[in-house]
Amino acid sequence: MTATVQVKKNRPNYYILIRYPDETTGKERQKWVTTDIPVKGNNKRKAEARRDEILAEYTRDKLDLGKDADFTEFIKKWLETLRGSKNIASTTYDAYLMTLNVHIVPHFEPLKLKVKDVEPRHIQQYVNRKLETLSPNTVKEHLANISSCLESAVRQNIIAFNPAKRIEPIRKVKYTGAKFLNEKQIDRLLADSKGDPLEIVILLTLFYGLRRSEVLGLKWNAIDFDNGTVSIEHTVVKVGKAIHYTDATKNDSSNDALPLSGMIKAHLKSWRKEQLQRKLLQPNEYVDSAYVCTMFDGSLMKPDYVSHHFKRLLVKNGLPVVRFHDLRHSSASYLKYLGFDMKDIQTWLRHADIKTSMNLYTHLDMEAKREIADTLDARLAVLGS
Repeated sequence: MTATVQVKKNRPNYYILIRYPDETTGKERQKWVTTDIPVKGNNKRKAEARRDEILAEYTRDKLDLGKDADFTEFIKKWLETLRGSKNIASTTYDAYLMTLNVHIVPHFEPLKLKVKDVEPRHIQQYVNRKLETLSPNTVKEHLANISSCLESAVRQNIIAFNPAKRIEPIRKVKYTGAKFLNEKQIDRLLADSKGDPLEIVILLTLFYGLRRSEVLGLKWNAIDFDNGTVSIEHTVVKVGKAIHYTDATKNDSSNDALPLSGMIKAHLKSWRKEQLQRKLLQPNEYVDSAYVCTMFDGSLMKPDYVSHHFKRLLVKNGLPVVRFHDLRHSSASYLKYLGFDMKDIQTWLRHADIKTSMNLYTHLDMEAKREIADTLDARLAVLGS
């Protein structure tokens, strides 16, 4: 298999011409792939780099299963080819694997379909069944995995087209269940969590609007007390039963340095002092980790513990039961209450897309509208009596 950079007449972008032997006839076949890299602007080297990526991708996709490959075996081997790819994180691989083992294989295995026999109706039946128990957004992710696998079969000439691309589109549903703690409830939560294992976790989450993965991934070496900064650069994520500790954030904008305020600085120094004292008192039992958010014995907090204990803390103190992630929304609500605008909130919460902030802002505006409605209702009721 070879790949060369080509320029097509009257086409603005570079193309890659792939030549490969047909598995059945042995004759040479070819396939054109656009790079979306403009010819103008001295981009030849970028096109050559993209050529190498495409060639590696196509070579990796040669699963050597032939035209009679069983679909479930094909998708299993397809996933394995991604494992060594530099373009897929271990958390993503684990998520794909869980989807494959729990949903896709149990559905398709009894059908005993070969890849060449998979039709749009088979994919549509899978989607319809899963929509009975799973959210449209989740099923859409399943479909993306199936489609990527079948696209690999198209590239290998096992099938002529991708049947996953010929079904009814799944409409993505915007999440509307976000809840917020108002400013009084936030003040109560901070007071009620003093002395609790989640005290420092809740404080940092509310102050910086951190995600659970970010606050649990915060290390002491990411805190610069001298220059007054906190760097968000490491995360702790749970996928299935596996916990991943990785130097990666949700997106590029999430990886950022935030200012270390005087109040947060004092709390962190106090907590670090308590950690060191506990280490001296429990030299054999204490787990000396590099993380900020730890249990009292020094061991790192697990994501599930944070979510479950947080709910118990809310119930115990008579506060509205919200998800731990809703503390991030509550942080935004608090910022709006203090008078910051949408752009300020986007910058502070490190949203990659301002649309995310706008969607959040819509929820916040509805809360404000309810307050106006309640105030008017009470006032006009008095005047009308």
